[in-house]
Amino acid sequence: MDGDRSILAKYIEQYSNWGRWGDDDQLGTLNFVGPDEITAAAALVRQGRTVSLSLPYDLRGPQNSPFRINPQLFMSATGADHVAGRQDVLPGDWGPAHGIGFADDYVVMPNQAGTQWDALAHVFYEGRMYNGRSAAEVDSNGAASNAIQNYTGRIVMRGVLLDVARHVGVDSLEPGRPVTADELDATAAAQGVEVRRGDAVLVRTGFLGARRDDWGGYAGGDAPGLSLHTAPWLYDHDVAAVATDTWGVEVRPNEIDQFQPLHIVALTYMGMAIGEIFDLDPLGEDCARDGVYEFFFVASPLPLTGAVGSPVSALAIK
Repeated sequence: MDGDRSILAKYIEQYSNWGRWGDDDQLGTLNFVGPDEITAAAALVRQGRTVSLSLPYDLRGPQNSPFRINPQLFMSATGADHVAGRQDVLPGDWGPAHGIGFADDYVVMPNQAGTQWDALAHVFYEGRMYNGRSAAEVDSNGAASNAIQNYTGRIVMRGVLLDVARHVGVDSLEPGRPVTADELDATAAAQGVEVRRGDAVLVRTGFLGARRDDWGGYAGGDAPGLSLHTAPWLYDHDVAAVATDTWGVEVRPNEIDQFQPLHIVALTYMGMAIGEIFDLDPLGEDCARDGVYEFFFVASPLPLTGAVGSPVSALAIK
């Protein structure tokens, strides 16, 4: 770990998008995606095949920290209630006398328990979040600015898979292994795909597959991931969103004496949509089979007003 944090200040100065799309902007790099980009992305659908990129939301998920638990499903009404005649207390046409029953449920989970997007209100630096807004705008009622509902309906674009693990010939990159900008370029070249303005770049390290169902320190522990020094690459390519198959996108341990410095540069200052815990193994297999590493990417978060993150059912459509 390099203790010199001057590189962080340099990157913040060079790659900040504060004010770029106006003082009231709450979309950040999703501004790169407009009707032309969406129309072009939809034209990538040629085979009529979908690939899910989301982990199941259940108790077998990756969380093992005290502040994030795995999703828990609770049944408030069941088929067992119905056949036992315990739904006859309901009014109107419900109940055994009319032959109809029902099941109902609810889920308890952190919004960032599984495959998820970070909102621009998720990470602060020196008391500020994206576009210079005060961290105090996120209080017990949620985020008054930069909340996740601003992304709803907007993460619809061209997606590109950069399968770094497959490119370097391993099942999974090792914990602590940074993915460099040169590797992103080399992977794209080997796959015959170009990263364009307004793309969602999905980076497969293989780490989720290596830890699947035996998560250990997957959540918050050492992991492969993007180097802090990919910040110029992300900025120069006008990337709209970046997601990986790791807990925190960037390499851990972090490369400088600062927790999650790429989040500070890319999320807080660039305003880039960051996706975590994406299950990219099925997509990696699919792309390796047909040699097509671009696709229509649809991954809208839930419209959770004031939330700083959201689960997502992400799809690659080919």
